[in-house]
Amino acid sequence: MPRMDDKRVRRDHFHQRAQKAGFRSRAVFKLEEIDHALRIFAPGDRVLDLGCAPGSWLQYASGVVGEHGRLVGIDRLPLKAGLPNTKVVIGDVFNITATELRGDLAAFDVVMSDMAPDTTGIRHVDQARSEGLFERALEIAGEALAPGGNFVGKLFQGPDWQRIIAECRRRFAQVKTVKPESSRSFSIEQYVVGRGFKG
Repeated sequence: MPRMDDKRVRRDHFHQRAQKAGFRSRAVFKLEEIDHALRIFAPGDRVLDLGCAPGSWLQYASGVVGEHGRLVGIDRLPLKAGLPNTKVVIGDVFNITATELRGDLAAFDVVMSDMAPDTTGIRHVDQARSEGLFERALEIAGEALAPGGNFVGKLFQGPDWQRIIAECRRRFAQVKTVKPESSRSFSIEQYVVGRGFKG
């Protein structure tokens, strides 16, 4: 997979926009585009962010759900600074339960995941690793979402794509796939959005 050097990253339009707006990464615009199109969040929502560092998705969600919302993030890396109404757990999604992530919350209204594997440049390896992360995110969503809740997760399109999409359709009333404008042109990433969790 092509890699962008530091100078190209600095020149990236979305990277510059994120810096000017005070967001922690350009990935915020992917979530913003998805939310504007499909209405993932509502004021007061309880939100779980899997693989939350550096924190731009939490920043966006915090602004949308407002002061009455609650947010929980998990990552192997700590965030550089806290966010309002947000609890961050340092840990691995494969070694934590949905019960631990919920804490004192009965359930989440939104589960989101921008998790991506450490890429090797070997397409089938990267796809398989991405599928493993996505399926773990979907598993946690199935255990942590309230009925009617929403899910958004990143997935590299690979040979198991149709099977995974079918599983999402089994769990959600509506499933859409999105390639946001702010995704880099060479990226094989897609975002799978499930709305209306069936419980």
